[in-house]
Amino acid sequence: MNRKYGMSLIFLACALLLTLGALLIGNTRDMHVKPDSENVMTTSAEVHKDDLHKKIQAYSEKYKMEPIDAKVDSVWKAIPGYNGLEVNRKASYKKMKASGDFDVNKIVYKEVSPNVHLEDLGPEPIYRGNLEKPMVALLINVAWGNEYIPKILKTLNDHQAKATFFFDGSWVKKNPDLAKMIYEEGHEIGNHAYSHPDLNQRSQEETMDELKKTNNVIEGTLGIKPKWFAPPSGSFNQVTVNVADQLGMKTILWTVDTVDWKKPSTSEMVSRVVSKVENGSMVLMHPTKPVAEGLNTMITEIQAKGYQLGTVSDLMSEKRIDTQAVN
Repeated sequence: MNRKYGMSLIFLACALLLTLGALLIGNTRDMHVKPDSENVMTTSAEVHKDDLHKKIQAYSEKYKMEPIDAKVDSVWKAIPGYNGLEVNRKASYKKMKASGDFDVNKIVYKEVSPNVHLEDLGPEPIYRGNLEKPMVALLINVAWGNEYIPKILKTLNDHQAKATFFFDGSWVKKNPDLAKMIYEEGHEIGNHAYSHPDLNQRSQEETMDELKKTNNVIEGTLGIKPKWFAPPSGSFNQVTVNVADQLGMKTILWTVDTVDWKKPSTSEMVSRVVSKVENGSMVLMHPTKPVAEGLNTMITEIQAKGYQLGTVSDLMSEKRIDTQAVN
């Protein structure tokens, strides 16, 4: 009886041990299954994230545009730099991460500044903007031609275009109201010396006097100090450029000349100018009858060629015209 009872206890103990073993094995399996499932999900998300980063990286390498340094050209002298363009990978990823899908329309760009700037070049004349910048600037030298100024201003306003007017100092003194009208229309104002002299024939002291007197009358009339100087008749020498630089002004010439003072036919003038403009061109003109009559067509046809119109400051700026998606 005792022996049978003892054997029963042994069998019972064995059964309990087997049951506990099975339970422990089952629990252990359950413990491993859940973490493994979580690891699979995490890895999948990270792979998708990594894939999006790779696609943005590949796109950024394909469409990167290097900045262009300002330089002194043997023909065009000082030429301003132009910002480069590259993908802002962090900002682009932020815009795409919600969907997790690469979308070229959500690419964010950033401009990259050149290493050499116009200000680093020293006193040099400037004939044009950067050859990669699809912009044209209109230069209007004013020493006479008052009767044509209102029509020119109206045309510019109709096109919402801004020009750079270079004022002769003696003209400003005689015509302060007209000078204010031009400035209040939002146009840029430059210095054109005081008495329309041939500065190539003037001493440093005489040149300094011409430019200072003009700056003083412009500042007294409009409350601004010009940063651009245009030598009358385009006559200058290195002394002229150095004096302007000492007064905080860069010397501006031109790329394309209307030669409007020779009184060409309006259509001939417009056709010649439009055919010559390209990236970075600066177009010289005066308040004359051909300009007053032809400016509307000139602006329309320049813009039709894909160029924006801007002031000298706009053109000399390193800022890019279009920082949208690159095709």
